[in-house]
Amino acid sequence: MIPQVTKEVIDLGDGRSISIETGKLAKQADGSVVVRMGDAMLLGTVVSARKASPGVDFLPLTVDYREKFAAAGRFPGGFFKREARPSDKEVLTMRLVDRVLRPLFPDDYHAETQVMIQLMSHDDEVMPDALAGLAASAALSVSDIPFETLISEVRVGRINGEFVINPSPTQLAESDIDMMIGASEDSVAMVEGEMKEISEAEMVAAIKFAHEAIKVQIAAQKRLQAAFGKKEIRTYEEENNNDEVREKVEKFAYDKCYAIAKEGTAKHERSEKFALVKEELKAEFTEEEQLEFGELIGKYFYKTQKEAVRNVILDLGLRLDGRKTTEIRPIWCEVDYLPSVHGSALFTRGETQALATVTLGTSREANIIDAPSEQGEERFYLHYNFPPFSTGEAKPLRGTSRREVGHGNLAQRALKNMIPEENPYTIRVVSEVLESNGSSSMATVCAGTLAIMDAGVQMTKPVSGIAMGLISDDKTGRWAVLSDILGDEDHLGDMDFKVTGTADGITACQMDIKIEGLRYDIMEQALNQARDGRLHILGKLLEVQAAPRENVKPKAPKIIMTTIPGAFIGALIGPGGKVIQELQKASKTTIVINEVNEEGVVEILGTDQDGIDMVLRKIDSLTFKPVVGEVYKVKVIKIMDFGAVVEYLDAPGNEILLHVSELAWERTENVTDLVNMGDEFEVKYMGIDPKTKKERVSKKALTPRPPRDENAPRPERRDGDRPRGDRNDRGPRHGGDRHRGDRNDRPRNPEASGREPREPRQDQPTSEE
Repeated sequence: MIPQVTKEVIDLGDGRSISIETGKLAKQADGSVVVRMGDAMLLGTVVSARKASPGVDFLPLTVDYREKFAAAGRFPGGFFKREARPSDKEVLTMRLVDRVLRPLFPDDYHAETQVMIQLMSHDDEVMPDALAGLAASAALSVSDIPFETLISEVRVGRINGEFVINPSPTQLAESDIDMMIGASEDSVAMVEGEMKEISEAEMVAAIKFAHEAIKVQIAAQKRLQAAFGKKEIRTYEEENNNDEVREKVEKFAYDKCYAIAKEGTAKHERSEKFALVKEELKAEFTEEEQLEFGELIGKYFYKTQKEAVRNVILDLGLRLDGRKTTEIRPIWCEVDYLPSVHGSALFTRGETQALATVTLGTSREANIIDAPSEQGEERFYLHYNFPPFSTGEAKPLRGTSRREVGHGNLAQRALKNMIPEENPYTIRVVSEVLESNGSSSMATVCAGTLAIMDAGVQMTKPVSGIAMGLISDDKTGRWAVLSDILGDEDHLGDMDFKVTGTADGITACQMDIKIEGLRYDIMEQALNQARDGRLHILGKLLEVQAAPRENVKPKAPKIIMTTIPGAFIGALIGPGGKVIQELQKASKTTIVINEVNEEGVVEILGTDQDGIDMVLRKIDSLTFKPVVGEVYKVKVIKIMDFGAVVEYLDAPGNEILLHVSELAWERTENVTDLVNMGDEFEVKYMGIDPKTKKERVSKKALTPRPPRDENAPRPERRDGDRPRGDRNDRGPRHGGDRHRGDRNDRPRNPEASGREPREPRQDQPTSEE
């Protein structure tokens, strides 16, 4: 039976469109759609368990995004030739979708839920990650899962001052903004991206533009939902509640938590005091009540603690560590902390600390990107590590987490546009978070800036970052924006808004909203307050390292780049790589050759300048071509009877014969009368001798030719010379007394000559013939 397909089309207003269809694929999933733009097609599915697992008091949501290599007509790399663990790009797309969806499920919905999105067909002019949020929401819209607030995500760029929705990779290369925005019809829920020093007002304008496009996509989802037939939302087991227990917890714990919140204590001291109140609370219940209501007691205590902390901020303008809402924690920094690395810096803000290192390398160390939707390489990349000891915990290490990938990507985007294009190095920055109490990703940005400048990389401008928070109360309408939030404020608050930038503008941002209905005036205040905090932190960085080092450190490699004609690449590499391998070993350098536009771009990396100079001399030697008429300095390396072998001083290894006749205008008896081993002098390159077809240089051509003296005696004859004399005075040409005589005197009869007559040639007629 042919399935009935329901389809809706979204017009982007510039000739492009996006279609959403359901009813054809994956019909056993709770919801499934196919989203198409151009030739790019994504399958989005969602499945949710009918019951929540016992004891689960949160939403176990999994978002999975995968790009199939077959979608682009390519084979996966690796030995097994199949897709394996997700790439960083896929992980980042998963996070983008998860951060928008998660806050919009009902608070009491705790069933295992899995959203899966896969790229089935790729289009080189479509970036599929911008369609993933739409696919996820559309799949939920045609399911019976309780997800009432539909969302979508778009990418926004700006080209020549004009905003563009979902730009192509070609367009994005010309854009000064690359932002992903996720939103519902009413409010923005997620923002992430990079910019080239834009203002706060420009950023808000970009978000508003994207939000209008998202509203159009949500309207299309509603039409699809209505046409397909909206399913009745499934019933699910709601959370257990007990008003008596809740009132008892609030009455006992609220004032105590409020008092602790306004004391302004450190993280561990504060945690211990809250834990003590919780233990005292449990003692207020009998053992039977604890067994019956244990989970409810913990849940209600958390809500009471959250409310008390938020009210202290809104009532008193005081935060958990005693700061005011706009105050930044104490900062101290140090550069050149690690003696053996190429660049290092330690950045500490309050109870958050990051140690960043910089490693410099050649293009061989570039990070290779090999995905179905993107191929290329990164010459600047940043890795972020968050070990469990940074929060005083002991946990097993299970590889790089999604959080580490996401935080590292944000810091990388914050810094990468400040690395000049002419920078010759591949740069790897690694941030080790040693302590964490809020905004370790922004500490990574600050530590990374200092480490890059400490390494001698000529960074365009230094970058700093700050995390902003929000505490709001829907009942009273009160709200407060918090600068430089703590971990607890992030956990208990309504917003986590990270902003990075230079003194002149924003370079990256990441915003997650945990409530519905964030107003634009609150967002604008958060951005302006973030700018003040960012500049304050930037001033602290510049007190420690005002500008990049003029040169790299002694233990850091220097890199020299030069180009050679493509025809000489093989000569530099040598048969089987012999020449370049021996040269690297002798010079203690790393040599990389890349062919670009029929030229060889040679990168020479080394810590010893003498070694680098050795490589440059070798390259000059291999590529040396003298020019006719030019003068070159040479050195005698061999004496021969007929001249001297000389070597070009500017191109060691390039030898040529200086013939004895080119030493001087006067006749030279012995080569050593004029030059000797080791002598250095100039010669003129005469080009190719038309008779010998060999290259010729001349020393005498650089001296004036002496005038000819007609009365000068002729030079004496040397042994072996034939006397010129008069032609008639010459002796017999063939030696002895034999002379040619008159032709008529010669015997014509062979017998008379005493010789046997010759046999006639086969190809000549005989006399008889």
